[in-house]
Amino acid sequence: MTTISQRGALTPRRLTRTAERVSFLYLERCTVHRDANAITATDAEGTTHIPSATIGTLLLGPGTRVTHQAMSVLGETGAAVCWVGEHGVRYYAAGRALSRSSALMEAQARQWANARSRLAVARAMYRLRFPDEDPAGLTRHELLGREGRRVKACYRAQAARTGIPWHGRQYVPGDFGAGDPVNQAITAAAQCMYGIAHAVVASLGCSPALGFIHSGHELSFVLDIADLYKTEIGIPLAFDMAAENEEDVGPRTRRALRDRINEKSLLDRCVDDIKHLLLPPDANSVDGPGKDQDMVMLQTDGNRHVASGHNHGEVSWW
Repeated sequence: MTTISQRGALTPRRLTRTAERVSFLYLERCTVHRDANAITATDAEGTTHIPSATIGTLLLGPGTRVTHQAMSVLGETGAAVCWVGEHGVRYYAAGRALSRSSALMEAQARQWANARSRLAVARAMYRLRFPDEDPAGLTRHELLGREGRRVKACYRAQAARTGIPWHGRQYVPGDFGAGDPVNQAITAAAQCMYGIAHAVVASLGCSPALGFIHSGHELSFVLDIADLYKTEIGIPLAFDMAAENEEDVGPRTRRALRDRINEKSLLDRCVDDIKHLLLPPDANSVDGPGKDQDMVMLQTDGNRHVASGHNHGEVSWW
């Protein structure tokens, strides 16, 4: 009988292209196992077989157990695996990135390493958040000042819309109950948005640490991306939840934000925004040739690349 260890690993040519996969699959309260090259999800209602090669990202929610054999086949088929909270609201951990290409990571590093391009990306992020303003020519200090004023104005506008008294943003790290209900809702919404942004950043193979606005933290880029949707989604929803009922405002905000994220297809939007920010307008899509291949190159002079797996000791490149 053939055992798992004796099965040959799937080659890139036999894998389903990322563009043709289900973007993500969420499972909760079940046991994830393996049957040949499929994974199975078993719960009280029975067992469901899922072709592993058709999964882009597998989100494992509360109550899930996953076997070593299941993780093995998911790794072979190039699926990303993330451990998340209920309905994917919070991000806890992940396995490999969804992409086999380093294109986005390299683009992020290039943009981050140059002071001018890093500022250009920061301006582009501001433009995504506030499309009615043109941040061209603004310094970092001016960007931060304008962003702060816009966020304060958003708080005041939402307070006026919902009729909630607003006395300013109050957050004590480690003490969620220290703030009033609306501040608790804002904190809950922000934490959920950080989890969503972290899951997307990890799945794309980007570095969570190389931020363009935030700096000095292992999740700087995650905070950058999450903030893109703060004034549009997070803050208004938090005020709605606080105005609806002050009881259990944290859990209700997380559930409402989960539904809003699904309604607005925010995961897809995050992916598009990250590509827009990091890749030049005329760049080939990272889903292009080589995306689903184990293509490893070597760098040589003149920003050129040569094939790996060869001895280049006798080769002259000029």
